[in-house]
Amino acid sequence: MSIADNITRVREQITAACVRAGRGVGAVALMAVSKTHTVEAMAEAYGTGVRLFGENKVQEFEAKAAEARRLMPEARVALIGHLQSNKTARAAELFDAVESVDSLKIAERLNAAAAAQGRVLPVLIEVKLADEGTKAGVRPESVGALLDAMRRLPAIAVRGLMTVPPYVEDGEQVRPYFARLRRLRDELGGERAGLTELSMGMSHDFAVAIEEGSTCVRVGTAIFGERVYA
Repeated sequence: MSIADNITRVREQITAACVRAGRGVGAVALMAVSKTHTVEAMAEAYGTGVRLFGENKVQEFEAKAAEARRLMPEARVALIGHLQSNKTARAAELFDAVESVDSLKIAERLNAAAAAQGRVLPVLIEVKLADEGTKAGVRPESVGALLDAMRRLPAIAVRGLMTVPPYVEDGEQVRPYFARLRRLRDELGGERAGLTELSMGMSHDFAVAIEEGSTCVRVGTAIFGERVYA
């Protein structure tokens, strides 16, 4: 199937999940995760109306950025992968948002870089909900303190929380992680505190994430097919 066909199917699944949860379809954004895929593939998704893209690595998107911006002038591209401190300045230049802030050090560096550009950079705090050594993120009990510190940084704007639960084929098995992130967001003040975004759910589990309150699903394989590694 083509990328356009895949996106049609994903949108139908998003709509069905929203109906089951009693939510409006417009409450959930579709992010096309384009890491390891070409600008041409991104442009095909853009042609179907997708305007939000996710990339994992600063250096990978750096190689694609000029052509991507030329072909997709209205696209917004977010960094969703782990950000190293020595890449923060370039990340603030390349991306429209950073969803993977997991320390005050990273936040401060992004703030300085965004301030130097005269912009306010939207960010999400990545929360680590499982004991997986390979996963980044802030422990739930530390999110409140980090959020308070980040709110004192004028050139970044914390919009919400993001998480990557353990990978299992059956989305029902990770429902508790999605529910926990939603509860954490609500405990921190929720939308009244400006935490309007819950970025959670990927190709294999986004329907469950939507049922638990996701506002943005990050879908790669179900749109572009299997990743291509050099």
